[in-house]
Amino acid sequence: MQRTDTIVIGAGQAGLAASRCLTEHGRDHVVFEAGRVGERWRSQSWDSLRLLTPNWMTRLPAWQYSGPDPEAFMSAGAFVSFLEGYAGSFSAPVQDETRVVAVAPAVGGGYAVTTDQGSWQAANVVVATGDCQHSNVPAFARRLDPEVQQVTTTDYRNPGQLADGAVLVVGASASGVQLADELRRAGREVVIAAGTHSRMPRSYRGMDIMWWLDRTGSLDQSIDEVRDPKAAARQPSSQLVGRPPGVRSGGDLDLRTLARSGVRLAGRVVDVDGARVSFADDLTATVADADFWMHHVLDGIDRHAESTGLAPELLAPHRPGRVPLVGAPTGIDLVAEGIGTVLWATGYRRSYQWLQVPVLDHAGEIRHRHGVTAAPGLYVLGLRFQRRRRSHFIDGVGDDARFVVDHIAKRSTAVGSPAA
Repeated sequence: MQRTDTIVIGAGQAGLAASRCLTEHGRDHVVFEAGRVGERWRSQSWDSLRLLTPNWMTRLPAWQYSGPDPEAFMSAGAFVSFLEGYAGSFSAPVQDETRVVAVAPAVGGGYAVTTDQGSWQAANVVVATGDCQHSNVPAFARRLDPEVQQVTTTDYRNPGQLADGAVLVVGASASGVQLADELRRAGREVVIAAGTHSRMPRSYRGMDIMWWLDRTGSLDQSIDEVRDPKAAARQPSSQLVGRPPGVRSGGDLDLRTLARSGVRLAGRVVDVDGARVSFADDLTATVADADFWMHHVLDGIDRHAESTGLAPELLAPHRPGRVPLVGAPTGIDLVAEGIGTVLWATGYRRSYQWLQVPVLDHAGEIRHRHGVTAAPGLYVLGLRFQRRRRSHFIDGVGDDARFVVDHIAKRSTAVGSPAA
């Protein structure tokens, strides 16, 4: 059995940020990655995917974007190269193609970590497997007519892989609206089923919305400041899209722009029976709620612009128009509508079946406070709203990594660790 001070599980942005911080603290450690560095960005991203945050927000501890177009949006492939460069910049001790199969308390303290490449013992373990591990497809999807193709966002690559005919996209957060837009542009007839979602303009008063959220401090809101932390952590990603280099901020993407392009809008999917899909009669309510919160955020931006004297330098406060809600169906027959594919853009779930430490709640999520669990030396990193609203952005995971690694550095080293 090999020994080290700290084991990091996952070599995406969260795991590499933790590794960089551990290196700065001089802590002996190893990073286990089931695939390659940035594997989820390599193998679970569609071809046209770009980051939702502009390049200037692509920042990790001691590493940031330095190219010629800070206002553009990096492709998934370019971000993989960014992560590879980051890992190489400090010789991150990544063992790729190494899958963790069990983490359990070790005799004498610390943790026994079993991988498909051998066994280890460590005083500390950082679970950095991310917030988007598995597609969260509803159970009733099993009742869908087998003649209808089912695809998730982790499986989807481009319109050409889908069965002939129209497409039902289920889910209207960032992924759902982007894929509905791509499919419509490819000439497909598209229906999008919209549940709870978050609407935001790509730019406002001439500046990218992420610039505003960063400047006003909205992204720095602490999880301790919100009334319902669990609900905050489940908040859907905003209906935004990144643009290629040379295409500046602008070009909103939401239910209104989709409807104007010919995409049909429906409410939340509530049941499936063969080729029949039923929708809730809730589209008006969910759209109204999304608009309420959008205007709440934009009102705050306007107040900030006035109070800081920025207003005279900005464009007029033009707001996105209303979403047309005429004729939303309560159900459709997929065969009659010529729909050959259902694309599930219904979010993600986590799975920790290999974690044999009593830190999971009834839903199978890791219980923690700011990434620190009740089990001494066991941490989690890379979750949505882990400490602050920016936590699930690339720009935010570095601060969380510093917090976790500072906690590791302050606790006593377990007996048997080489750092003892």
